[in-house]
Amino acid sequence: VQLQAYGGGLVQAGGSLRLSCAASGLSFSRYTMGWFRQAPGKEREFVGAAGPSRWGGRTYYADSVKGRFTISRDNAKSTVDLQMDHLKVDDTAVYYCAADSRLIYSSLTVPARYDYWGQGTLVTVSS
Repeated sequence: VQLQAYGGGLVQAGGSLRLSCAASGLSFSRYTMGWFRQAPGKEREFVGAAGPSRWGGRTYYADSVKGRFTISRDNAKSTVDLQMDHLKVDDTAVYYCAADSRLIYSSLTVPARYDYWGQGTLVTVSS
């Protein structure tokens, strides 16, 4: 399994950025695809996730990004995107995509529950 996250960069506060994660080597539609981020000196935190097909493709978000970030997945292309709008300086972090096929709802936000991780892409939001 390989996950490749890309699309990070430098953006001003209030701006937008779209991250993408391309997956290979897995039955993509069966996997929960999560987005996490890690700021310097902080623990990795849950941003959001797109559930597998058996969950009806529902999406889930951390309160800190709800209403600003949108996750979408394309099972045909094995990709999951994170559209980030109204970015804040506090959104600055390395963003990671992750995948797991056995998650239950209560484990969505737990990094250790995900088996596969991408390499991360840096998002810097300037004031």
